[in-house]
Amino acid sequence: MFICAVNVIFLVCFCSLHQTFGQDCPSRNEIQGSLRQVQKLLSAHEASYMQSLRNLKKKISALQSSAGKQTSKTINSTCPKLDALINGRKLGKSHHVGHEVHFLCDPGYELVGSETRVCQETLTWSGQQPICQVFITITNTSATAAAAAATTFPAATTGPFVRPSRCTTVQGTTHCTCEPGYTISGRDSYTCADIDECELFHNGQAGRLCLHACVNTPGGYRCSCPAGYDVTRDGRSCKDIDECATRQNNCSKDQMCINTYGGFQCVRVDCPKIRNATYVKTSPMRCERNPCPVENKACSQTPNSFSYHYMAVVSNLSAPRVMFRVSALRQIGDTLRFSLLGGKQARRHFTVQRSDRLTGQLMLVTPVQGPATVEAEVEMSELERRVQVGRYITKVTLFVSQYDF
Repeated sequence: MFICAVNVIFLVCFCSLHQTFGQDCPSRNEIQGSLRQVQKLLSAHEASYMQSLRNLKKKISALQSSAGKQTSKTINSTCPKLDALINGRKLGKSHHVGHEVHFLCDPGYELVGSETRVCQETLTWSGQQPICQVFITITNTSATAAAAAATTFPAATTGPFVRPSRCTTVQGTTHCTCEPGYTISGRDSYTCADIDECELFHNGQAGRLCLHACVNTPGGYRCSCPAGYDVTRDGRSCKDIDECATRQNNCSKDQMCINTYGGFQCVRVDCPKIRNATYVKTSPMRCERNPCPVENKACSQTPNSFSYHYMAVVSNLSAPRVMFRVSALRQIGDTLRFSLLGGKQARRHFTVQRSDRLTGQLMLVTPVQGPATVEAEVEMSELERRVQVGRYITKVTLFVSQYDF
């Protein structure tokens, strides 16, 4: 491209020189046509160069984005999955940082390597990958001591948590093994004692074996749940039983069954009895005031309605959090006000905040230790030029479980 442009310029200069000596040269139009061709060629090369530059920028941006995603993925990843033992088993499934994995070998095998490995902050496991190998010990290497024989030992005291070991003598060395879930007793090699998994893995970094209670059994363990809960399919967690849905309750016909965590409550909503006003139940959970006489100002100052709501929560529920919202479908006055009613208990655990122009929300500010029943009342008042034109009371009752699940 550059050579072509130089040739055209040279041609113009050369022709100027030859015209001096009277020699023939290309006409002016021909020279201008050549210059236009060179200009088009330069423009085409410039466009190609700019397109190549844009493609290069896109590739660099894609590489930077890919590197950023790879870094984020590395930060949020876990330690590599550990291989299961051949002739053994692995206890613990979590591969997050700080969690432990334990290894046990089947009877007749011994563990070589790390019995426990921890996922470190470097996303690598501590220790070495263990293996289970057959235990063979030879103390007499003479050619005449090649015979191997099984030996019978005196019977040990047995029971559900104590079993006799299985021992063999190989070239003068005795080796004893136990069934899964048992280990050689500290008293002698001929007795196997049950491994208490509940105690061994209690509150470890890998977490508890059971959500509620761990019951040690001969050669194993099982998880149990308190009354009102069932053990989940994984055998470790607890799931609440809905006594109301399954009709496992003793609520009467005029009561409503409220399912709680670990139980149920039978509630009956009765309209309040207030002086100067009467109320009628318009729904199972709502009472509204009957119309007031025009001359009865005391009646018009009483609440227009009472609403009742019941909630089941676990013990020590984290706070702060929104528990309930109260909204006005339409505003009659020019001002809407929300306030918290009740005694010290309500004000200790709750507060009321406005979330928008027509909505207030009941906030839990401190956790509640169960079992407990906590009540709070939210008043929504409508005012017109600072004069009350309506009051609406919402009563919220929390049934707090004894447990945090």
